[in-house]
Amino acid sequence: MKIKWQAVSALTALAAALLLAGCAQVGYYMQAVEGQLSLLSEARPIDDWLADPRVEAKLKNRLAKVKEIRRFAASELGLPDNESYKNYADLKRSYVLWNVVAAPALSLKPIHWCFPIAGCVNYRGYYNKREAQAFADELRAQGLDVQVAGVPAYSTLGWFNDPVLSTFIQYPDAELARLVFHELAHQVAYAKDDSRFNESFAVAVEEVGVEKWMEKYGDERMKKLFVDYTARKHDFLALLTKYREQLMVNYASDASDDAKKARKAEIFQALKDEYKEVKATKWGGYPGYDRWFSDPLSNAHLSTVSTYHDLVPRFRALLSEEKDLPRFYDAVRRLSSLDKTVRHEQLARFAANGQTVAKSDTQLGPR
Repeated sequence: MKIKWQAVSALTALAAALLLAGCAQVGYYMQAVEGQLSLLSEARPIDDWLADPRVEAKLKNRLAKVKEIRRFAASELGLPDNESYKNYADLKRSYVLWNVVAAPALSLKPIHWCFPIAGCVNYRGYYNKREAQAFADELRAQGLDVQVAGVPAYSTLGWFNDPVLSTFIQYPDAELARLVFHELAHQVAYAKDDSRFNESFAVAVEEVGVEKWMEKYGDERMKKLFVDYTARKHDFLALLTKYREQLMVNYASDASDDAKKARKAEIFQALKDEYKEVKATKWGGYPGYDRWFSDPLSNAHLSTVSTYHDLVPRFRALLSEEKDLPRFYDAVRRLSSLDKTVRHEQLARFAANGQTVAKSDTQLGPR
């Protein structure tokens, strides 16, 4: 399929902007442009796939489900009704890209990288796993804790028509809907240099979206699967939060660096041991999080937990006050336009129970 000239023009402009940001990053920026170009070149309309007699029935069923989810996102959730997630690309690999996350050996504060368009984020994405691992090795040589994590989907924030990908098309219905709602939410509002705000907002939208999706389309089996999935996810996040707090106490202590590193090793071992116990006793051996534990654990693994989840209760409370999604989106867009410190001060006014609180009662400043 030929790429539309608008996409080529946008990519050319993107490449120029990235190259102007610094010659030292030329190689990284070019792999990003080439990766996005390849992604767009592989995508073709879902209706074309559905009409193709060579496409197997299982894939057609999943693509038809995406069309249903996409219509719901626009009509029921007020998410952008554009061409995103109306094309499909078979990438023939497990992930669309691999993110490299890094943190100091005795800190949970992630390293940030800054880009002309997305602003500063706490990862660097690579379309080639070997390149991601090579960069990770460079960071480890500097004494940093590093994680290389596969990513099934991402948002270009409306710059391009993001396609449905083979990396997530086989997800269960509710999970597929959750992912589409999350990525479309990034096109509604985006605050530069504030991943914690952006991701927590998208998680709040996905949660509300799936709740509404279940009300309309969920049968008993689907609801049971999603309830089980949600319970495991909450257990997993509670586990990470518990040991993240222990690490923070350790790193803030007056102990020597050697003592902190020894305690760090003990905490991560305890995390692994408790995960095995939870998996066996509460989840019936469910292996879905084994991949996360397959590499040696480090600060990088826990450094982004707050990015996706800390502010979700605040956004849910804001939605409760605004009463409906369009008003909620408007409020979030207004917040995204503010100075980062002011933005978080205003969002901190919303308590988890949906009530507005005085600023002096809660202070949730940017990290």
